[in-house]
Amino acid sequence: MGRRISSSFALLLMTAAGHGEQVTVRNPQGYFHGFVVLKDVDEKILASGDVTQVPGGGRYTKVMTLHFKDGSLYQETVVFSERKTYQILSYKQVRKGPSFPTAQTLALDTSTGRVNVQYTDKDGKVKGIDDQVSLPPDLANGMVPTLLQDVDPKVETTVSMLVATPKPRVVQLKISTSEQSTYSVGGVAAKANHYVIKVDLGGVTGVVAKAVGKQPPPIHVWVAAGNAPAFLKSEGPLFEDGPTWRIELASPSWPK
Repeated sequence: MGRRISSSFALLLMTAAGHGEQVTVRNPQGYFHGFVVLKDVDEKILASGDVTQVPGGGRYTKVMTLHFKDGSLYQETVVFSERKTYQILSYKQVRKGPSFPTAQTLALDTSTGRVNVQYTDKDGKVKGIDDQVSLPPDLANGMVPTLLQDVDPKVETTVSMLVATPKPRVVQLKISTSEQSTYSVGGVAAKANHYVIKVDLGGVTGVVAKAVGKQPPPIHVWVAAGNAPAFLKSEGPLFEDGPTWRIELASPSWPK
């Protein structure tokens, strides 16, 4: 699987000064198609879906889609290149349905800096924002699990992410590691690198800080350790003030 998730994952907060550095490509990407499920803290499956990645024309298109049992939809599409470093070319996030407080579509183009946000307000009215934003080269929207396959787990990494609150803002993500975790496959034990991702509030005060109200919870991501790193699972909210949800790999079930 790739990365959001995220990113993703969908971290929604406030402006932070500066930006980090682009992640160096150590494990070149390729084709893949993986299956995922989304669970709540009680292990109840809320959604299922897949992640696909297809190369073409010197770039990759990665799509993660989650279909919720209540009819909601969450989808991220990111187009990126991987020369010496990873570079996002475009990104689109769609979320809608009763699992989310509001419907919202976020789209960006790094070549132009154009960011478009379509959302419903508290009265149910559809509104839009079309803005020009200075997008840093280390932008990580839709790419976090992929980047974690290539970062040095011994070094704290900082990357940027564009979020919509609903106004577009660039935030910083501070990525550090916790102790390795142990998991098993078919009864065979293996190790996973455990990453902790925090939004850097940067000491910002005033109206923006007041609107945020509190430090957002960290996102946790587990990646298989060793020479072939791969995403295993993530835990955290998909939207501002959202519940903690887990996204993890799933295996197909076959009829008997």
